[in-house]
Amino acid sequence: MPLKIELKPFERLLIGGTAIRNGSRRSSFVIETVTNFLRESDIIHESEADTACKRLYLTLTVLYLAEPTQEAEDLLVRQAGALLEAAPSMAPYISDILGFAAEREFYRALKRCKDLIQYEQSLSDRLAASE
Repeated sequence: MPLKIELKPFERLLIGGTAIRNGSRRSSFVIETVTNFLRESDIIHESEADTACKRLYLTLTVLYLAEPTQEAEDLLVRQAGALLEAAPSMAPYISDILGFAAEREFYRALKRCKDLIQYEQSLSDRLAASE
């Protein structure tokens, strides 16, 4: 089923390994084949991955946009294990993420990881408020 995408002026889109930047006007186009893509707003750059959950998101991004490798999958499992060890309350998020990854549903895993990043931020905020 074709997917219609609308881009804001100068918005960037990654399709597979290709980066596309829109021009100065809003535009729309249709993706007619199945492919992996992310909008600029859904991308965390390596320099922005300053927390454990953001680094997990970065790993999921690589798995989603590139051909998954055993090395990247192993890194995902190690990162998830470290998060569970540090904060067991993250278990529902991690369980969902690993389940989606096991099913090769990396986009769904990315979306769930965004929830995890928000949860991580709320934990950090509570910790800062209690100090």
